[in-house]
Amino acid sequence: MHPTGTTPTEPTAPARNWIRTLARYREPILWRSLTELALSLLPLVAIWALAWWAMSISPLLSILLALINGGFLVRLFVIQHDCGHGAYFANRHVNEWVGRGIGVLTLTPYDVWRRTHAIHHASHGNLDKRGMGDVHTLTVAEYRALPWHRRMIYRLYRNPLILFGLGPTYLFVVQNRLPLGLMRSGWRYWLSAMTTNALLVAGSLAIVWLGGWSVLFSVFVPTVLVGASAGVWLFYVQHQFEDTMWDRDHEWNLHEAALHGSSHYVMPGLLRWFSANIGVHHVHHLYSRIPFYRLPEVLRDHADLANAQRLTIRESLSCARRHLWDEETRQLLSFRSSRAMYG
Repeated sequence: MHPTGTTPTEPTAPARNWIRTLARYREPILWRSLTELALSLLPLVAIWALAWWAMSISPLLSILLALINGGFLVRLFVIQHDCGHGAYFANRHVNEWVGRGIGVLTLTPYDVWRRTHAIHHASHGNLDKRGMGDVHTLTVAEYRALPWHRRMIYRLYRNPLILFGLGPTYLFVVQNRLPLGLMRSGWRYWLSAMTTNALLVAGSLAIVWLGGWSVLFSVFVPTVLVGASAGVWLFYVQHQFEDTMWDRDHEWNLHEAALHGSSHYVMPGLLRWFSANIGVHHVHHLYSRIPFYRLPEVLRDHADLANAQRLTIRESLSCARRHLWDEETRQLLSFRSSRAMYG
């Protein structure tokens, strides 16, 4: 049941039945891919240049422009995301090199992220395979079994100020500097991380040399921080909603978890544009090879998917207060609800 008291419509057929239907939307359209890339990258660079120029007039105006620019960085991250799925261009090598280039702007080593994100897709909703590329989530029973100090650590981790404030900064600025989770998986991931780091250092030093530290921290850093926080929020509400789906390995099904464990985040047109339709996440998880700009076609043609797992912005705010998966009621509960039910 949603916070509004309405029950979303759900497709009744097995989720895997959608795969053949969705395959019709997988082919990228070259001119569209290039146009969407240009509409994301060129404004980002132009606004950065404008914010740099505005430093001589008003540092506050410069910071404001940089904050707005966070939306374009989110959009570029989604394009990088599509490249990682081999969905944005027909040619695999073009996907990889465009993704790597964008990864420098998003502070995300592309090859490392692509691998961890693939693991997320392959294990999302599996209670026995948590820990890679997801938001750390405990069950009610697991939480209740913890000693008090570890409960406090988990509560601190799930606090919105940490999860959507300090957490994204740590993730993109600190954690992404090493191929964590893949440290012993070969040289490729180290090369991805270290090359991205080297380019970031070179770019930062060039900015400081040309404009000083004030330009770096007033023009570029705010864009990254806004983009990181917005990106983490989007990822969170795409999976951490009341009626999501988690199962133990012996009951878990890839396609059912994809469809029913991912939300359809319904946003106004402008936010939908900046987030590059990533809110149509249930369809994306069902068939990740569909380019983001073709996802609206799927919703237009298939009402069952358009009406499934709908989550409005107002409804999504309550997701920040849901912390524990209850295997008995099959709902994501708040700490307070869990305490009221189980003591």
